[in-house]
Amino acid sequence: MSYLPKSPCVHLLDDEPPVRAALEFLLASHGLPVCSYDTGPALLTGVSQPAAARGCILLDVRMEPMSGLQVHDELMARHIELPVIFLTGHGDISMAVAALKKGAFDFVEKPFGDAALVDRVREAMAVDEAHQSRLAAGDVRGAKLAGLTHREKDVASRVAAGKLNKVIADEMNVSMRTVEVYRARVYAKLDVRSSAELATLLAITKSAL
Repeated sequence: MSYLPKSPCVHLLDDEPPVRAALEFLLASHGLPVCSYDTGPALLTGVSQPAAARGCILLDVRMEPMSGLQVHDELMARHIELPVIFLTGHGDISMAVAALKKGAFDFVEKPFGDAALVDRVREAMAVDEAHQSRLAAGDVRGAKLAGLTHREKDVASRVAAGKLNKVIADEMNVSMRTVEVYRARVYAKLDVRSSAELATLLAITKSAL
């Protein structure tokens, strides 16, 4: 079973109904929205929806037709970057190390303390929230850069390189006043106040102006 969330939720995958129900109750009682699934394919379908790819994943290890480790591999193959917390009563150190090396957020062995598990889930969701914020900021920066004209991009790249207006004017065969106008437009469009801020912005976005 599955459903699509409108906001971040804990994507819970466990093929045992009693375990799934207990975890749903635990998480819901702490105010954590839960989206539950009984198979790996069902979870993969659910979190592959753009509106659903927020929150974190609570993943059992031993399941059919896909194990939790196989589901994790498929998540990575699909570039779904939700933090993954493995839950298992049959794990071992080598399995945990392998999962963590592949990017799992945590590997929790059953039985676990309810408070400790809820804390780890909250931490995982906070990590995803920060990740989503960075993506949103990147989109905004990208949109601003896309709003520059070809000429403004030429000036921006030279200003970011630390070149003076006179040098830029000579390189572009325009007057210094023209460079000043373009520089002012670039600063206004990108909401920066100095060549250093501009250079930082371009470095963050790795823009190829």
